[in-house]
Amino acid sequence: MTQLPKTIEEAIEQAKLATKAALADGYGRLQVELQFQELKMLPVAEQFIPAFEDWGSQLRVYFPDAGSAALARRDWGEKPYTMRGIRDLNAEIQPEDQLILFVEPSSVEVPEVERLCQVALDRPVVLLNPRMEDIVTIGIGLAGRQLRERFLNLFLSCYYLQPLQSAVVFRAYPSGWQVWVEQTPEADFTLVSETPEKPVGDALDRILAAAGDAPDSEILPRKKGFLASMQEFLRALSQ
Repeated sequence: MTQLPKTIEEAIEQAKLATKAALADGYGRLQVELQFQELKMLPVAEQFIPAFEDWGSQLRVYFPDAGSAALARRDWGEKPYTMRGIRDLNAEIQPEDQLILFVEPSSVEVPEVERLCQVALDRPVVLLNPRMEDIVTIGIGLAGRQLRERFLNLFLSCYYLQPLQSAVVFRAYPSGWQVWVEQTPEADFTLVSETPEKPVGDALDRILAAAGDAPDSEILPRKKGFLASMQEFLRALSQ
């Protein structure tokens, strides 16, 4: 069983392993989710993507815009794979591209991401920290539900890390969905639940209540222990 990570760096390493394991098992639509609002994705992507550099020129990496792609090309140096903004004129998937990776696509990019995934056909696609479910953009009615059923729900969350006030929702493929709870401020987090499906809403509240924790769905990390080290790393990324 994968243990709860103690740092963002460790989480990224776990995400690499989980993604590669899911790809090896034949899953073709994957997403990695690190649910920290402060997280800057270029440094994370710089650490995550090397796990797939053995794909060489068969790897294609998309960024939300041309500026992010240009910044990555400048800061990361020469790479064997292609980096493009999602709306670049030369952004189309090529026949030699065999693994497609999107870095932090937002709800604004949903039409282009969906179109490129259709072009990719059965070639694997990985979404790194997608932000595509903004209800302001995709809606909460029929249109939003159809988008989820048609496209968003096709993606397996192979790695997921969401800190709550005194708990963490965690998934690292092939393990199930876990809830870890901080029993006391001085104690480590304890695994209290593992389920095949992601615990949300009332289901998550019941798990937390049974563990003696008040229902809480806010993404609000505490600044101590496991979450303190996460916050320190996030502050470093922000400088």
